[in-house]
Amino acid sequence: MGEPSTDGRLAKGERRKRELIEATLQVVAREGVAGASHRAIAREAGQPATAAAYHFKSIDDLLTAALTSCMDEDADRMRRLAAEVDGTDTSLRALARLMAQVVSVPDRLLAEYELFLLAARRPGLRGPTQRWLDALADFARSYTSSPVRIRILVAVVDGMLMQALLTDTPPTADEYETVLREILLPSGGPGKPGEGDDRPL
Repeated sequence: MGEPSTDGRLAKGERRKRELIEATLQVVAREGVAGASHRAIAREAGQPATAAAYHFKSIDDLLTAALTSCMDEDADRMRRLAAEVDGTDTSLRALARLMAQVVSVPDRLLAEYELFLLAARRPGLRGPTQRWLDALADFARSYTSSPVRIRILVAVVDGMLMQALLTDTPPTADEYETVLREILLPSGGPGKPGEGDDRPL
Protein backbone atom coordinates (compact mmCIF):
# COMPACT_ATOMS: atom_id res chain seq x y z
CA MET A 1 0.00 0.00 0.00
CA GLY A 2 2.77 2.45 0.91
CA GLU A 3 4.96 1.73 -2.12
CA PRO A 4 3.18 3.95 -4.71
CA SER A 5 3.15 6.78 -2.20
CA THR A 6 6.88 6.36 -1.60
CA ASP A 7 7.56 6.28 -5.34
CA GLY A 8 5.45 9.41 -5.76
CA ARG A 9 7.40 11.27 -3.10
CA LEU A 10 10.70 10.23 -4.68
CA ALA A 11 9.52 11.38 -8.11
CA LYS A 12 8.35 14.67 -6.65
CA GLY A 13 11.68 15.14 -4.89
CA GLU A 14 13.63 14.46 -8.10
CA ARG A 15 11.41 16.88 -10.02
CA ARG A 16 12.01 19.60 -7.43
CA LYS A 17 15.74 19.01 -7.57
CA ARG A 18 15.72 19.37 -11.36
CA GLU A 19 13.71 22.58 -11.02
CA LEU A 20 16.25 23.91 -8.51
CA ILE A 21 19.15 23.06 -10.83
CA GLU A 22 17.47 24.86 -13.72
CA ALA A 23 16.74 27.82 -11.44
CA THR A 24 20.40 27.87 -10.43
CA LEU A 25 21.42 28.26 -14.07
CA GLN A 26 18.94 31.11 -14.49
CA VAL A 27 20.17 32.92 -11.37
CA VAL A 28 23.83 32.45 -12.32
CA ALA A 29 23.16 33.71 -15.85
CA ARG A 30 21.47 36.83 -14.53
CA GLU A 31 23.52 37.64 -11.43
CA GLY A 32 26.67 35.54 -11.61
CA VAL A 33 27.81 32.90 -9.14
CA ALA A 34 27.95 35.55 -6.40
CA GLY A 35 24.18 35.99 -6.69
CA ALA A 36 23.44 32.32 -6.06
CA SER A 37 21.95 31.59 -2.64
CA HIS A 38 19.52 28.98 -1.37
CA ARG A 39 16.83 31.61 -0.94
CA ALA A 40 17.33 33.24 -4.36
CA ILE A 41 17.33 29.90 -6.15
CA ALA A 42 14.26 28.59 -4.32
CA ARG A 43 12.43 31.82 -5.21
CA GLU A 44 13.47 31.46 -8.87
CA ALA A 45 12.16 27.90 -8.87
CA GLY A 46 8.87 28.97 -7.28
CA GLN A 47 9.53 26.71 -4.30
CA PRO A 48 9.44 27.38 -0.53
CA ALA A 49 12.43 29.30 0.82
CA THR A 50 13.71 26.20 2.62
CA ALA A 51 13.49 23.89 -0.41
CA ALA A 52 16.97 24.48 -1.82
CA ALA A 53 18.67 23.91 1.52
CA TYR A 54 16.55 20.79 2.07
CA HIS A 55 17.65 19.15 -1.18
CA PHE A 56 21.20 20.58 -1.30
CA LYS A 57 22.99 21.04 2.02
CA SER A 58 25.33 23.76 0.79
CA ILE A 59 25.29 26.24 -2.05
CA ASP A 60 28.43 24.51 -3.36
CA ASP A 61 26.44 21.27 -3.61
CA LEU A 62 23.82 23.07 -5.68
CA LEU A 63 26.39 24.77 -7.92
CA THR A 64 28.14 21.42 -8.43
CA ALA A 65 24.84 19.78 -9.37
CA ALA A 66 24.11 22.57 -11.86
CA LEU A 67 27.58 22.38 -13.38
CA THR A 68 27.41 18.59 -13.60
CA SER A 69 24.00 18.74 -15.25
CA CYS A 70 24.90 21.19 -18.01
CA MET A 71 28.39 19.78 -18.67
CA ASP A 72 27.09 16.20 -18.85
CA GLU A 73 24.36 17.32 -21.24
CA ASP A 74 26.90 19.07 -23.46
CA ALA A 75 29.35 16.15 -23.28
CA ASP A 76 26.62 13.66 -24.19
CA ARG A 77 25.64 15.71 -27.23
CA MET A 78 29.27 15.93 -28.29
CA ARG A 79 29.83 12.20 -27.80
CA ARG A 80 26.80 11.40 -29.91
CA LEU A 81 28.17 13.67 -32.60
CA ALA A 82 31.66 12.15 -32.29
CA ALA A 83 30.19 8.66 -32.68
CA GLU A 84 28.77 9.68 -36.06
CA VAL A 85 31.89 11.46 -37.34
CA ASP A 86 33.03 10.21 -40.74
CA GLY A 87 36.18 12.33 -41.00
CA THR A 88 34.73 14.62 -43.66
CA ASP A 89 33.45 18.16 -43.87
CA THR A 90 29.90 16.82 -43.34
CA SER A 91 30.70 16.15 -39.70
CA LEU A 92 32.37 19.54 -39.36
CA ARG A 93 29.15 21.16 -40.55
CA ALA A 94 27.25 19.22 -37.89
CA LEU A 95 29.56 20.56 -35.17
CA ALA A 96 29.34 24.08 -36.60
CA ARG A 97 25.54 23.92 -36.53
CA LEU A 98 25.65 22.67 -32.94
CA MET A 99 27.87 25.60 -31.95
CA ALA A 100 25.53 28.08 -33.64
CA GLN A 101 22.60 26.49 -31.80
CA VAL A 102 24.40 26.79 -28.44
CA VAL A 103 25.17 30.50 -28.89
CA SER A 104 21.55 31.15 -29.85
CA VAL A 105 20.68 30.62 -26.16
CA PRO A 106 23.14 33.09 -24.60
CA ASP A 107 21.72 33.04 -21.07
CA ARG A 108 22.33 29.34 -20.67
CA LEU A 109 25.76 29.58 -22.27
CA LEU A 110 26.67 32.43 -19.93
CA ALA A 111 25.61 30.38 -16.91
CA GLU A 112 27.67 27.42 -18.11
CA TYR A 113 30.81 29.51 -18.46
CA GLU A 114 30.24 31.19 -15.09
CA LEU A 115 30.26 27.71 -13.58
CA PHE A 116 33.08 26.59 -15.87
CA LEU A 117 35.28 29.37 -14.52
CA LEU A 118 34.26 28.54 -10.98
CA ALA A 119 35.84 25.13 -11.53
CA ALA A 120 39.16 26.89 -12.11
CA ARG A 121 39.06 27.97 -8.46
CA ARG A 122 37.56 24.77 -7.06
CA PRO A 123 39.34 21.59 -8.17
CA GLY A 124 36.45 19.48 -6.90
CA LEU A 125 34.29 20.84 -9.72
CA ARG A 126 36.65 19.89 -12.52
CA GLY A 127 35.30 16.40 -13.19
CA PRO A 128 32.25 17.58 -15.16
CA THR A 129 34.24 20.15 -17.15
CA GLN A 130 36.84 17.53 -18.03
CA ARG A 131 34.15 15.26 -19.48
CA TRP A 132 33.19 18.06 -21.89
CA LEU A 133 36.83 18.65 -22.87
CA ASP A 134 37.37 14.92 -23.39
CA ALA A 135 34.30 14.71 -25.63
CA LEU A 136 35.65 17.54 -27.81
CA ALA A 137 39.01 15.78 -28.01
CA ASP A 138 37.29 12.55 -29.10
CA PHE A 139 35.66 14.45 -31.96
CA ALA A 140 39.01 15.88 -33.06
CA ARG A 141 40.66 12.44 -33.00
CA SER A 142 38.38 11.36 -35.83
CA TYR A 143 40.33 13.81 -38.02
CA THR A 144 43.83 13.87 -36.65
CA SER A 145 46.20 12.04 -34.35
CA SER A 146 48.20 15.22 -33.78
CA PRO A 147 48.07 16.13 -30.07
CA VAL A 148 48.67 19.75 -31.05
CA ARG A 149 45.70 19.95 -33.41
CA ILE A 150 43.49 18.14 -30.92
CA ARG A 151 44.45 20.65 -28.26
CA ILE A 152 43.88 23.56 -30.64
CA LEU A 153 40.40 22.31 -31.55
CA VAL A 154 39.39 21.94 -27.90
CA ALA A 155 40.67 25.43 -27.06
CA VAL A 156 39.18 27.06 -30.15
CA VAL A 157 35.67 25.67 -29.64
CA ASP A 158 35.48 26.94 -26.06
CA GLY A 159 37.12 30.22 -27.05
CA MET A 160 34.70 30.89 -29.90
CA LEU A 161 31.67 30.03 -27.77
CA MET A 162 32.84 32.34 -25.02
CA GLN A 163 33.61 35.16 -27.46
CA ALA A 164 30.09 34.83 -28.87
CA LEU A 165 28.82 36.12 -25.51
CA LEU A 166 30.63 39.40 -26.14
CA THR A 167 28.81 40.36 -29.32
CA ASP A 168 25.25 41.05 -30.41
CA THR A 169 25.93 39.21 -33.67
CA PRO A 170 27.53 35.86 -32.85
CA PRO A 171 29.21 33.87 -35.64
CA THR A 172 27.05 31.83 -37.97
CA ALA A 173 27.35 28.11 -38.55
CA ASP A 174 29.18 28.86 -41.81
CA GLU A 175 31.74 30.99 -39.98
CA TYR A 176 32.28 28.30 -37.36
CA GLU A 177 32.72 25.71 -40.09
CA THR A 178 35.41 27.78 -41.81
CA VAL A 179 37.48 27.82 -38.62
CA LEU A 180 36.93 24.12 -37.91
CA ARG A 181 38.02 23.22 -41.43
CA GLU A 182 41.21 25.23 -41.05
CA ILE A 183 42.11 23.23 -37.96
CA LEU A 184 41.01 19.73 -38.93
CA LEU A 185 40.93 19.69 -42.73
CA PRO A 186 43.89 21.87 -43.72
CA SER A 187 44.80 22.35 -47.36
CA GLY A 188 41.67 21.50 -48.81
CA GLY A 189 39.13 18.98 -47.94
CA PRO A 190 37.99 15.62 -46.71
CA GLY A 191 40.36 12.80 -47.25
CA LYS A 192 43.22 15.17 -48.10
CA PRO A 193 45.61 15.42 -45.16
CA GLY A 194 47.24 18.81 -45.07
CA GLU A 195 50.90 19.59 -44.80
CA GLY A 196 52.16 18.44 -41.43
CA ASP A 197 49.02 16.41 -40.71
CA ASP A 198 50.00 13.15 -39.11
CA ARG A 199 46.74 11.29 -39.56
CA PRO A 200 47.33 7.64 -40.43
CA LEU A 201 46.80 7.13 -44.16
